[in-house]
Amino acid sequence: MGNAADTVRRLPVELDRDHFLRQLLRELAGTLQEVVGLEQASGFVSIVGQKIGDSLNEEYRSGLQSRTLTREQVAQVLVDLKRRIQGDFYVLEESDEKLVLGNRACPFGDMVKDRQALCMMTSNVFGVITAENLGYARVVIEESIAAGHAGCRVVVHLRPSPDAEPPSGQEYFKG
Repeated sequence: MGNAADTVRRLPVELDRDHFLRQLLRELAGTLQEVVGLEQASGFVSIVGQKIGDSLNEEYRSGLQSRTLTREQVAQVLVDLKRRIQGDFYVLEESDEKLVLGNRACPFGDMVKDRQALCMMTSNVFGVITAENLGYARVVIEESIAAGHAGCRVVVHLRPSPDAEPPSGQEYFKG
């Protein structure tokens, strides 16, 4: 009995908790996209992202001992939270109008490919944290690893669009 256990234990099977959970999320997002479509799947992921955004916002506010974060703090919080989950986000531009972030590595790794619904996690977490601290956010994911780009480009608008056209992206308002 010991030999079988040792043999199985030494198999080159890529499996640990992190890989398993990323694969679980990939398959869940893929199944949702296939069954209800990308838009509906994105909606389901959005609900989860909002809850996680609320929780992370409270943790960062508590850690910074502040009831409200400044624009500079928000930008650094967005970068830091992704760093902590093995993303590689960085600030490309920061102004009173918008924050533009780039990314070289997705926290979901290769599991994100063809699973654009998972990008709603980024949109919602960024949108919730930004809106709760600065009053408003509109998140536009211009490029994503999930869609086959080499990296991500995420624009977080800090003011509502004055255009008559409906704005692209997802809007978030202070709760």
